[in-house]
Amino acid sequence: MNNNDYTAVCFGEVLWDFLPDGSKQPGGAPMNAAYHLNQLGIPTAMISRIGNDELGKELFDYFTSKKVSGDFIQKDNEHETSRVLAKVDGNHVTYDIVKPVAWDFIEYNMSLEKLVSGAAYFIFGSLGARAEASRRTLFELLEIAPFKILDINLRAPHYERKTLDYLLQHADILKLNNDELQLLGDWYGLKGSEKEFIAALQDKFHLNTILTTRGDKGAIVLEDGKFYEHPGYIVKVADTIGSGDSFLAAFLSKYIESASPDDAVSFAAGMGAFIATKPGACPPYTVPEVLAAIGGFKTNN
Repeated sequence: MNNNDYTAVCFGEVLWDFLPDGSKQPGGAPMNAAYHLNQLGIPTAMISRIGNDELGKELFDYFTSKKVSGDFIQKDNEHETSRVLAKVDGNHVTYDIVKPVAWDFIEYNMSLEKLVSGAAYFIFGSLGARAEASRRTLFELLEIAPFKILDINLRAPHYERKTLDYLLQHADILKLNNDELQLLGDWYGLKGSEKEFIAALQDKFHLNTILTTRGDKGAIVLEDGKFYEHPGYIVKVADTIGSGDSFLAAFLSKYIESASPDDAVSFAAGMGAFIATKPGACPPYTVPEVLAAIGGFKTNN
């Protein structure tokens, strides 16, 4: 595809999640989002960097097998492809994210500038800004991106408040989970209920839309001063890796279609639940398969 053929661009980490059973799954929140957006019919490019090593080759081959373009995946001869040790405890996942790795050194170039300025949506996270080189590239791209979506994705100790302030100030849509909402509320001295926290964040950073996921309790969206909620679905969970990333992709797919916020959050909650029934962050599926599954899910009371 040409640079201008992409509706969306994702920026940040691509990696291998090494699971407790010894298996490995491709991952990284931006890559997961790119995969799901493409699956949902939104042409999406991925900007990242991999090592010139066997894990990098396997990851690159995975991109192409999943129809995620590798055209903007840089190769690094000095730094290794990213590895993350994922620990699963019931519905809770923790991560040991190795540093430094190749995606900490994403380089700015004119090809990326043309790609991002020509795409309608730019999706990025806070983890991709943990190191100076990639942070500098991200900040330059944020200055030219038409519409920006921040998946704040806080992974201690890979963030600092100064950087997060900058990212929030440049976002149009913010996606976070309820734990991250509480952390930001504490940082910024926000008081009151969940909805008051969210409304205060929107006012402070002039955000168009805030998506807050509540785990198996669904999600809440604030858009144009109005809240939209979904209670979530009752499903048999395989694992929750990538569920939040699929939620974001599903919401954006409906947002791009100009669907109502109610329809968007309902589909996103269903998508997140569907992915949670599958092992790994990027299982194969078709849209009709997802819709059929959602139709059979029961909502939480």
